[in-house]
Amino acid sequence: MRTIRCKNYEEMSRRAADVIAAQLILDPKTVLGLATGTTPVGCYQRLIELNREGAIDFSEVSTYNLDEYRGLTHDDPQSYHYFMADQLFNHVNIKAANTHVPDGSNPDAASACAEYDHMVENAGYVDLQLLGIGNNGHIGFNEPCSDFPVGTHCVDLTESTIRANSRLFEREEDVPRQAYTMGVGTIMKARRVLVLASGEAKADAVRAMCYGPVEPGCPASALRLHPDCIVIADEAALSKCPEGL
Repeated sequence: MRTIRCKNYEEMSRRAADVIAAQLILDPKTVLGLATGTTPVGCYQRLIELNREGAIDFSEVSTYNLDEYRGLTHDDPQSYHYFMADQLFNHVNIKAANTHVPDGSNPDAASACAEYDHMVENAGYVDLQLLGIGNNGHIGFNEPCSDFPVGTHCVDLTESTIRANSRLFEREEDVPRQAYTMGVGTIMKARRVLVLASGEAKADAVRAMCYGPVEPGCPASALRLHPDCIVIADEAALSKCPEGL
């Protein structure tokens, strides 16, 4: 695990976009794993700028998102389908058919998860997986639990995750209580993993990921076993890690 320390969110976003841009230049047919939430928004904005400038091309790129709320239709403004279209896909030259998000509108969890696993496997898995990290150490919607989930599955969201995500809803009661998410095993099959973290609220989780035991109580800790994982974090998120990091 390699760590890049940044001064602030803006620098973190630029550095992350640089890594992704380099990947697209080296391999125009890259399979990208993407994340939602507020953390990657600055990175996506920079990728949009680079695409408009002609520095990077999404025309042959395919994407697979980590997760989706169970029970939301694709056009629901709170869905991750909608988020990705609004924050990235509608602003770059990517083909809609090449973008993939778990089907939260499918009430059959087993079917929805198996279908998504099949899609990711057929794509040859992800070349570069972008991740955030939750306050409790979750990646995707893989919450702290007794083991590391392997494939896509339906998860009950913890109260801490519901509270953290409620900032994006009118009321906390509106936050869905379940989601479909790639498993840790699928994430670990990505050839490179890029983890973004910003803000003091993430400091405990970042320290646990980088220095705590590798155990499912902190799902992100599994990334220490990945052969090519880069953490890009600002000073606030790294405030509980050694200064030399």
